Parts: sequence; structure tokens; C-alpha cells
Amino acid sequence: MLEAETLAQQPGSPVRFLILISGRGSNMQAIVQAIAARGLPAEVCAVLSNRPDAAGLEWARSRGIPAETLSHRAFDSREAFDQALAQRIDELAPDYVLLAGFMRVLGADLVRRFEGRIVNIHPSLLPAFPGLHTHAQALAQGVQWHGCTVHFVTPVLDHGPIIAQGAIPVLPGDTADALAGRLLALEHHVYTEVAAWLARRQVSIGGDGLVRVAGAERRAFTAHDLTP
Repeated sequence: MLEAETLAQQPGSPVRFLILISGRGSNMQAIVQAIAARGLPAEVCAVLSNRPDAAGLEWARSRGIPAETLSHRAFDSREAFDQALAQRIDELAPDYVLLAGFMRVLGADLVRRFEGRIVNIHPSLLPAFPGLHTHAQALAQGVQWHGCTVHFVTPVLDHGPIIAQGAIPVLPGDTADALAGRLLALEHHVYTEVAAWLARRQVSIGGDGLVRVAGAERRAFTAHDLTP
């Protein structure tokens, strides 16, 4: 896998993020706000959704960010959709593609084409609980800690080099909805930290397939990190 530090086409220019969403894009909103609030050397070149009714599209447009729809329903196969998406990614020329609640499984060919450049956030402490219904899975297994993982995407679903994780305790009486709601703020924090590292070109992948983040004191977060 390529070293992520080498992927930016022009080292002196802001890192370009393309963010993919399928709904309101709360993680997308957190990243956009963090770029502005923290003065990160990055820009969101576009927000793209596979759903024309995704609420996050209008939010992005209201902040001057190009927002587009590429509906998967307009294509007769997953492969055709992936080909169109890959073409659009090439046209937008991002340094990184950030999946932020993008509810489509990307095909192996597309993932390999942009190897080391696609980042996802998954609502579990991977490798535990890949796939859907992660909060219900966690409760069913009786785990005491649950969380989120930001990772590079590989052709294997919800797999790939881990960049950062966040964890919360599972409380007595928790439901799947309660876990999801309590985790969301931590998801925003973890993903924006990763976006900052990517913007500053601190992230690389070693020959052992593990992620290094230059200058980062730690890559694990808890709810205590949300306290002002």
C-alpha cells in the first residue's frame, strides 16, 4: 500500500477532500466546521451523494461547497455505478475520499484504483462487528466497551489499516439507539482529528500495513476528550 504522505499532488497546496454521504452527513458537517474553525490546510472540493434527497447536500451548498448527486439507481449494475463514481473522483482530483455515512459498498476495482486514499468511519471497534446494526451486535454480545473506527478502505468490507478509534462504555439499560446517540459526538471528534492529521500530511502506512501518524500523541479517544 502507498504511503499516504505521498498522495497529495501538490505538497504546498491545501489537501483536497471529497466527502461522500447518503444522508444528513453529520460527520461531513463536523469536518467542514473543523477545517474552518481550526484553520486546517485543507478544502472540501465537493460533497457527493448517491441519494438526491440527502439532507447533507443542501447543508453543503449553503456553505458554498459544490454538492452533487450520483444516484446508484440510475445504473443497471454496481459495476456501472462504481465506474461512474471512479470517473467523477478522477475529475475532482481529491487527495482523499472521505466516506461519511455513505451507504454503498464500494467494489474491489474502485477501491484498488484509489488505494490508500479512501477513508471510512465505522460505528464499532473494528475488527469487532463489521457490517450493519453494529450497536445491536455489541449489545447482543455483552461487550463492556463500544465505539468507532476510522480506517483506510480495502476491498474487504469494514477492514483496513486503522487510523484512530474512539470508545464509550456500555451502560446498564442501554439500547441500540442510546448507544448510537451517545457515540455520535465522539465519532465527530475522532473523524475531525483524522481529517486534521491528513490535512497536515502526518499519516502514512508502513510496510507492515499499519498506520503511523507523525506527531500524534495518541490515536484512541474517549468521551473525556469531548469535555471543553
